[in-house]
Amino acid sequence: MKLESPKVKTSKSQEEMFEFLTNVHNYEQLMPTSKENFEAISNDTFLFQLKGMPEIRLKITETKKPELVVLGSTSDKFPFHLNIFISGSGVNESEVFMNFEGNFNPMMSMMIKKPLQKFIDTLSENAAKL
Repeated sequence: MKLESPKVKTSKSQEEMFEFLTNVHNYEQLMPTSKENFEAISNDTFLFQLKGMPEIRLKITETKKPELVVLGSTSDKFPFHLNIFISGSGVNESEVFMNFEGNFNPMMSMMIKKPLQKFIDTLSENAAKL
């Protein structure tokens, strides 16, 4: 399953946005208001839980300064990657685009597609508000 966020403009430079997204503590600022739990576990791993959803643990699995941050699930039961692309669009501006890729059975895909799309859209919208 593949999902994409809209491309959004931020008021941070490409470098600033990359630094922001490589600090796991900052992801709490991007979470939806339905967040029930958020915890930074290490320098590259955090967990969160949204209302009515299981706890999800993410790890920064790849970075390419200053244009890419990849978050991966640490669970074999819910394998996915969230690729965050950052492009410069001015002195103090950048554009952020998110691409979700997961390998789920058809029934699971049908159940989680809509909530996941909403979650990814919210992350993107909140990045634009920084």
